[in-house]
Amino acid sequence: MAVNDTIADMLTRIRNANLARHATTRVPSTKMTRNIANVLKEEGFIADFSETGEGIDRMLEVSLKYKGRNRQPIIQSLKRVSKPGLRVYSNKKDLPRVLGGIGIAIVSTSQGIMTDREARRQGVGGEVLCFVY
Repeated sequence: MAVNDTIADMLTRIRNANLARHATTRVPSTKMTRNIANVLKEEGFIADFSETGEGIDRMLEVSLKYKGRNRQPIIQSLKRVSKPGLRVYSNKKDLPRVLGGIGIAIVSTSQGIMTDREARRQGVGGEVLCFVY
């Protein structure tokens, strides 16, 4: 089954796996999902990710992170901002702050996919893909 919005699909799969307290989840691998997984890993929201499969069957195996004895998910919320039907762009001055800087906004810029903090530091704007906290 072809998915039109691979980013929303990825976020939903991670959200569902988190709620079910799974250790890992599988997401179809694209350049975009790899970059988003990389940002999530660098920011400490997921433990790790690896690529499995060949060609069109490539998947990202995303290892989720939990804290404490009753395994509270590190990621409390994943929210898609810019959708295929309504793109949301932001220049460097108007980049959103998520929960006053506690969360991150993942932004697709001309310099690649990065957090809102990194985009502000580099002085670039772009498409606001999602909020994570």
